[in-house]
Amino acid sequence: MPANHSAPRPQWGVLRTKPVDAILAESGGGEGEGGGLRRTMGLLALTFFSVGATLGTGIFVILGEAVPKAGPAVVLSFVLAAVTALFSALSYAELAGTIPVSGSSYSYAYATLGEGVAWVCGWCLLLEYGVSISAVAVGWGQYVNELLDSAFGVGLPDSISQPPGDGGTFNIPAVIVVLLAVILLVRGVSESATANTIMVFIKLLTLAFFCAIAFTAFEAGNLSPFAPLGVAGISAGASQVFFSYIGFDAASTAGEEAKNPRRDLPLAILISLAIVTVVYVAVALAALGALPWQEFEGSEATLAKIVTDVTGGSWASTILSAGAIISIASVVLTVLYGQTRILFAMSRDGLIPPIFAKVHRRTQSPVANTLITGAWVSVLAALVPLGRLTEATSIGTLFAFALVNIGVIVLRRTRPDLPRGFTSPFFPITPLLGVGFCVYLMVRLSGTTWVVFLIWMAVGVGIYFLYGYRHSRWRAELAAEARS
Repeated sequence: MPANHSAPRPQWGVLRTKPVDAILAESGGGEGEGGGLRRTMGLLALTFFSVGATLGTGIFVILGEAVPKAGPAVVLSFVLAAVTALFSALSYAELAGTIPVSGSSYSYAYATLGEGVAWVCGWCLLLEYGVSISAVAVGWGQYVNELLDSAFGVGLPDSISQPPGDGGTFNIPAVIVVLLAVILLVRGVSESATANTIMVFIKLLTLAFFCAIAFTAFEAGNLSPFAPLGVAGISAGASQVFFSYIGFDAASTAGEEAKNPRRDLPLAILISLAIVTVVYVAVALAALGALPWQEFEGSEATLAKIVTDVTGGSWASTILSAGAIISIASVVLTVLYGQTRILFAMSRDGLIPPIFAKVHRRTQSPVANTLITGAWVSVLAALVPLGRLTEATSIGTLFAFALVNIGVIVLRRTRPDLPRGFTSPFFPITPLLGVGFCVYLMVRLSGTTWVVFLIWMAVGVGIYFLYGYRHSRWRAELAAEARS
């Protein structure tokens, strides 16, 4: 294929690509009167959006579920998951600096692999973003209960604080945190970014507080044997904790609201991944040194339990739980933001109803989109258990990451002339390794997760042919050109 974006493309097939120039032109300068998004976010806000979307339930809650699978070697599970995320982060950084639009990996796939693949990627992002918001919200409710117990000696009944299957009927705290995020996002992205920056500072201080306490009770013997479940345990743990890295790509969804997207988006993605990896490894090491790994199983608010055992009182648990509540709320806020921007891009392309692309004149944010998405994820958070949500989220994310890595290779070949704010080093080795690591972790997930994923994909393909294919704006434009 010649390295030229004007090369012939299939006009009617599902593999028709959308030129990068067309995607960038459609996104505009972000200053449209009531129709475009406003550029208000600098490097700090973008970095903290990614940190805010990543650093939360993964370490506050998932640690308790991953340690029984890997033992103390869960530290290596975090490293393995980080390496997997790193290769994909390099690809995200390159594409974010090349195609700085709201659609993130959906738009990248549209420009490189075709509309049908882009739809599949966007459908997977509903698992990565929409479902992960719900999973995070469930974890938020667990720390609300921990705070109430440590501060006041009371707790919410399981019937209203746990989803069905975990002893509850309807998880009210999970719904509340989603609705709070919706209210903030409806007010505008600038206000949301400021609130998130404050919450990220609080969560970093909270985790530093945990490490300071846990390391005072560190016992090297708790780390031996280091890998009681072997390499298989480390791999299983990595598949589980990969959920903790979901969100580092959140900055890429802000491509149309960043002040200097070509420079700041790649930096924000890579800096945020470095920050969360250091924090995860430090917290996991501190937790395992303070508590034998066999005692992690069945513990929901694991970090709060550790500081209570170390200090012998409830004051430390109260502080940690309060910090966790704020920390996890920032994840809900930023991931919900990312979900709405991806739906915004898909709607602008005509693949989903136009209401998702409607921008409010005063706030210059997709208000209706935010309200609809918030309602959907709040219901999901109220009714689906955390464990099932995290595995479904991981497989959808890994699939989308693999597509992004492939997209980098394709775009280097088809459009080498495009200005790039960042180029992935050691090309094409790094994106190929990114694909390989994603596939490796995907095959380590349970058979049930794969069945759910395949059903989800089948439903998504059906919706595409029933609605998206028929309403595609790019397909209509190509058809009009062919007739003229």
